[in-house]
Amino acid sequence: MERDVRTVEDVLELLDGLFAPDADRWTGDAAGWWDGFYADRNRPVPFFADKPDENLVEWLERGLIGGRRALDLGCGPGRNALYLAERGFAVDAVDLSPQAIAWATERAREMGIGETGAEGTEAGVRFLCQDAFGSAGSPLTGPYDLVYDSGCFHHLPPHRRISHLALLDRVLAPGGHLALTCFAAGAMGCELPDAELYRTSRLHGGLAYTPDSLRRIFADLTEVELRRMHDEPENSPHFGEPFLWAGLFRRGTA
Repeated sequence: MERDVRTVEDVLELLDGLFAPDADRWTGDAAGWWDGFYADRNRPVPFFADKPDENLVEWLERGLIGGRRALDLGCGPGRNALYLAERGFAVDAVDLSPQAIAWATERAREMGIGETGAEGTEAGVRFLCQDAFGSAGSPLTGPYDLVYDSGCFHHLPPHRRISHLALLDRVLAPGGHLALTCFAAGAMGCELPDAELYRTSRLHGGLAYTPDSLRRIFADLTEVELRRMHDEPENSPHFGEPFLWAGLFRRGTA
């Protein structure tokens, strides 16, 4: 008989286990599943393209995002992290998948982008293969002027939103920005209520969000812009799919 639950983290890990049988699982062999996903680099996956998100490019060009240090959550093959590094950011880029990190590291080497130091004092990218929301021994100490999440958030089970918000609270600098893209309800993703997800023990390919739900979740931040991602043609230098929300939120300075 096991009676091991005594902390909030114990509860979160217990709930993680409910999703373990599903391909969308957050713990267990999640890294292995994503490794299989990234193993075939020729798969027709839109975000395998080596180009940054159009909203990230626009917000930087409009001066809505600034600073020097950035965290890229669920960086995949590194397309947004490398773009930020090219524009002078010191980037910590995190992903569960060793395959994704290896691919991103190869791209950085081909582009001549070096590794930033642990203190984030110079432009470059430090790729980290780990659970971004693990607290024990995590090098994600911040403060980061920008936390960028392109498609990681909608793959989290509901209870791990708590971990996402806790990470932001811990590492996002005063006046810093959270920027994210996620599935838009009515266009892409699962729209089952949170409670039903626990009854089915599945994420059904990723969770859809409405603007109001995103505003409630990130209520402690100030909304700067929340819109649908622009539909970018195949020959565009930027990535854009209209089934995604693009949201920019700012942390207060006080």
